[in-house]
Amino acid sequence: MALPHHLRPFEAGDLAPLLQLYHDAVISQCPGPYSSAQVEAWARQAQHGEAVAAAIRRGWTLVNPVEPHHHALAAFAVLDPVERLSLLYCDGRFARQGRAGALLAAAEAHARRCSVRRLRTEASQLSRPLLLRCGWQIEASETVTIGGVSFERWRMIKTLAD
Repeated sequence: MALPHHLRPFEAGDLAPLLQLYHDAVISQCPGPYSSAQVEAWARQAQHGEAVAAAIRRGWTLVNPVEPHHHALAAFAVLDPVERLSLLYCDGRFARQGRAGALLAAAEAHARRCSVRRLRTEASQLSRPLLLRCGWQIEASETVTIGGVSFERWRMIKTLAD
């Protein structure tokens, strides 16, 4: 199945720009709903977190260039494994333009093609509203520690229709 013209699969040369995008998304969007200590810990994870890079390389990763055929990236999504939305990030300069929603829809379509019946994720305060609008449901809230700082997040699921 062809992807919309503005989405494309991850390429090896995208790794460094995606790690920078992850960092920039945290810095640009998290200062409202998160404390400065949380933003700092999360941004540090983006710069030094091999787990993020490993998920991007290992998972099904889809990127959204700033413009079609443009090398700069605005947003990305990762399914890792295929039944888990592992990462969904958008640089704040490109937020609220439908990019994360388009990536989410494409990820859900990919999961359906892989015979996944239910997706799961751990949503931040930023992604939870989008996921709820897109038909995801909250299973439970949980507290996790990143870089010695506590964060509340939500375990969410979505049953995929055939």
